[in-house]
Amino acid sequence: MSFSSDIKVELCGVELKRECCLRAECYGVWLFSKCFTLRESAFVTETGPVARRMLELAAAGAGVSGELTFGVSRRKKPAYRVSLPEESSRLAMLEDFGHTGQETSLRVNRANLENECCTAAFLRGAFLTCGTATDPSKEYHLEFAVPHKNLANDLYTLLCEVEAFPLSPSLVSRKSGYVVYLKESGPIEDLLTYLGAPGAAMHLMQVKMYKEVKNNINRKTNFETANMDKTYSASARQTAAIAAISDTMGLESLPEELQELARLRLENPDMTLREMGARLGITRSGVNHRLQRLLRLGEDILEKKGISSLL
Repeated sequence: MSFSSDIKVELCGVELKRECCLRAECYGVWLFSKCFTLRESAFVTETGPVARRMLELAAAGAGVSGELTFGVSRRKKPAYRVSLPEESSRLAMLEDFGHTGQETSLRVNRANLENECCTAAFLRGAFLTCGTATDPSKEYHLEFAVPHKNLANDLYTLLCEVEAFPLSPSLVSRKSGYVVYLKESGPIEDLLTYLGAPGAAMHLMQVKMYKEVKNNINRKTNFETANMDKTYSASARQTAAIAAISDTMGLESLPEELQELARLRLENPDMTLREMGARLGITRSGVNHRLQRLLRLGEDILEKKGISSLL
């Protein structure tokens, strides 16, 4: 199953102990299902527990009986179709939550959110029918797809008003409607826990920790590789300069301290300046100073031969 399906299955297992929360979740799940209308319509899902939850909530929360049929989705997977085929049932659902079906603009009726706990239940219902979440191994993204502008605005406001933690949602329009979404891992984890899916929130945290460790290892490896490349590049230039001196003047023509260092570098191209200094009994800066003298001498020799660079 997808990450979204896993979340919804976990949310469908939340036990509703209070009547007010049962009604609030029922209101949320049907209001955002595109079936909250006098016109005959249906909600289709590939997640069986969501379909069954919708029917159970309709019966227990609004006293309305729905219909469940089975089919195959466009992706050739089993699909569940939930509907209220009787007009009397659709009208009863609307009226039970203070709607008429004649509204010019569908809005959230806050009278159905009696207590603070009802907001979480309502948002849980909304996510079951219009919410999705991207696999956190790919990116952090959770959204609610809403067909009506004012309904999307009301949902956005509710998310902003959650007092337990700042969610900082965003709202954008799409061709098919409006989307209220979260893009950061922290707020998504908080919202999933708030809705009743701590298992999904923990999975997201574990994925995030793995990605952070992997990124830290990659950064460290890249840093060390860059340092090695820099060291090898410098060593190659020094070796080329010393070879130019050896082929023309001969190393014996150099002062003794430069001869010793030149031979040490030719024999140990991978040795660091600090290691060479320890071998010669001088400081790292002393080694660097002598190597710079060898470089300048080698570059002068090559320049006289018409070669512009050591490498």
